[in-house]
Amino acid sequence: MSLITSPTRLSIFIFGIVAFLSGIVGVFSNSPSTLLSFINFNETIANDNHLAHTFFIASSMASLNMGAYYILAAWFNVKIFFIWTVPFRVLTFLVFTKCVISGIAPSFFQLVANGELIGALVTGLSLWYERTYNVVNENVTREHRD
Repeated sequence: MSLITSPTRLSIFIFGIVAFLSGIVGVFSNSPSTLLSFINFNETIANDNHLAHTFFIASSMASLNMGAYYILAAWFNVKIFFIWTVPFRVLTFLVFTKCVISGIAPSFFQLVANGELIGALVTGLSLWYERTYNVVNENVTREHRD
């Protein structure tokens, strides 16, 4: 099956690649300046308080969008999306925990990490239960279930 079967699918794929690569650079970079140069912020701007505000807005927007994706996936019962979230939420837990252990993040940030792990476990166990006991939500049309 070819990935590029429609312009819509291609646009979603390209957005995903850009977001994914930005995340990789941000998470695995030894210096914030790597990501800053990636998005064309220079050191003068980096030393300005506006940068923190800019990243706060960007992070909030990403969170808003991700929340919308999760709501829509739940509303339309997109099971494959549910499955995909489990390993990535575990990965988020591991990265956040590493940040706390290494002193990059304050200790209370571990609560956020733990929330990700709990969410992954609840979703994973729910998927297992539904599959094991053949639980199907009959209120969802067949086209949205597959």
